[in-house]
Amino acid sequence: MPENDGSVGRRDFLKTAGGVGMSISLANSALAGRGSKMSGRVIGANDRINMGVIGAGGRGSYVASVFAKYGEKNNACQIVSVCDVYEKRKRANAERYKCDGYLDYREVIGRSDVDAVLIATPDHWHAKIALEAMDHGKDVYLEKPMCHTNDEIKQLVNTVKETKRVLQVGSQTTSGDQWWKARKAIADGMIGQMLMSQGSYHRNSIGGEWNDGWPIDAEAGPDGKGDNYIDWKTWLGPAPKRAYDGDRFFRFRKYWDYSGGIATDLFYHVVAPLNICWGQAQFPTRVSGTGGIYVFKDEREVPDTFNLVADYAAGHSLVLSSSMANSHHIPGLIRGHEGTIIMVENGQFESRADNITVIPELKFDRATRERTTMKSEYLAKFGKDPIKIPVDPTDMMVAHVENFLNCVRSREKPHLDVETGARAQAVINLAVQSYREGHVMFWDEKSWKASTKPVKA
Repeated sequence: MPENDGSVGRRDFLKTAGGVGMSISLANSALAGRGSKMSGRVIGANDRINMGVIGAGGRGSYVASVFAKYGEKNNACQIVSVCDVYEKRKRANAERYKCDGYLDYREVIGRSDVDAVLIATPDHWHAKIALEAMDHGKDVYLEKPMCHTNDEIKQLVNTVKETKRVLQVGSQTTSGDQWWKARKAIADGMIGQMLMSQGSYHRNSIGGEWNDGWPIDAEAGPDGKGDNYIDWKTWLGPAPKRAYDGDRFFRFRKYWDYSGGIATDLFYHVVAPLNICWGQAQFPTRVSGTGGIYVFKDEREVPDTFNLVADYAAGHSLVLSSSMANSHHIPGLIRGHEGTIIMVENGQFESRADNITVIPELKFDRATRERTTMKSEYLAKFGKDPIKIPVDPTDMMVAHVENFLNCVRSREKPHLDVETGARAQAVINLAVQSYREGHVMFWDEKSWKASTKPVKA
């Protein structure tokens, strides 16, 4: 997404949040908390981790249910508070978990008994709530995308370091075993020099993505009574002010103010695991985003078909395709000079896999009329036939939640830590900015800034 002009300091950032629903006094209180190194409750080996849920829509309710089920089965965690600006969602989840419910997220992060929070609000609120939660000593399970703007990327990375909080980005795909097995295969030299990674995310929704399955409650809104009340002013938060619109509230991913569309909602599930496969999360150097609204010509601002191409300084490229009007994927794979590794044969990055496949790169020898590998050393070590590497077909969502809870106790980095999440977010944001502005984008890793001009080495 486009950056704000100039750099945003930590104090200015919280004051900006304060201007859209958090008072300056509370912002200063948050800063004071950070300054005093609020570290949260010390969790004993037999203690359950107390979770607060912020954002109880479809995704938030689902992830909360996974935490609750896992917690009950393993005596690992429990939900002690929930928050949503929509009274109906707040009440339903509070009743479900027999806990306190709030319309204001500050009530959740201000509780001394809350150890960690699940943040599943619309995208434009992700970073602001996560930053304040960490300032209050809370660990954070932050739904993807990690944030909405480039400035927020750096703010999150810096704040994790400053507060020493655990932050897991909620793209459960990254807890699948295939990425870690692919990472080892690449490190072992099974594909040689890496050249290009490819992936896709395709769906075909007759009504247009983010219409079907996201019904608008005509009775709900800022003037709604009882369960129908929505705190629209708070929901808008840092986004531009405008009159209540049910389509924007219930189908927010169709609008740039709150989302990056396909790129932030779906490509995150592709880019994040690829960063794990590469062995070291990397920032892109050059990014292009293309596509358009080809089929679903309704109120939406985001494209229904979107493509991303990015180059990296290490000497490889990333190619992603997507459409909400066609369901056929391309295989998820990484090409190398001496071999290709296929992690997702069916192209669906969120699906379970029984194995990954390494296919040696062969050349045709005119003298012997046979195909052989590029190098004799490779042939001696790996042979010329495809190699299948078994993987654990784990439930990715459960594994991701388990990993986060384990890290809350151990203080280790989770599978999708803030640094890896930041690099995935940067390439996605630049692709969106490229699409919206109509030109190629470049990234300066030293300054963490986007530019329309190549960055000098």
